[in-house]
Amino acid sequence: MLQKIVRRRPAGRALRALTAFLAALPLLLLPACSSSGGHKETKTTSPAAGPTRTAQGSPGAPAWAKGMRTVAPDQLPAEARKTLELIDKGGPFPYDKDGTVFGNHENRLPKQARGYYHEYTVPTPGSKNRGARRIITGNHAERYYTGDHYETFEAVVKP
Repeated sequence: MLQKIVRRRPAGRALRALTAFLAALPLLLLPACSSSGGHKETKTTSPAAGPTRTAQGSPGAPAWAKGMRTVAPDQLPAEARKTLELIDKGGPFPYDKDGTVFGNHENRLPKQARGYYHEYTVPTPGSKNRGARRIITGNHAERYYTGDHYETFEAVVKP
């Protein structure tokens, strides 16, 4: 009776491990290749370019803002500051959707149970609809600003 010879490739497992390592290598080297050398810095712009923003991981940021870009309320557009005042006063709000639950479907904010976040419109001058700007609030006084309809967020922190 002839036996079928099955060849095993002992290097198969090692080859898969090497492939996984090489695929992850750019992620491991990315912080070392940044222009800041892995250090977190403050980004500043000229007055004509807009307000100063603090880069990710700014010292002194509240725990809920860790790892996020932060901005002080006075660095936001005037319409955003007005929206923050309305939120603090409890309204009245100019848009029916203000105060509704924000689903965080993009998962750009820390994961929380549904109903934790609420959204408020920041009017955009010249826009015929609600525009792209929003303030998102959390149940524990968190405030987030997005100027690009949930693509990016900045934690609004008091100086």
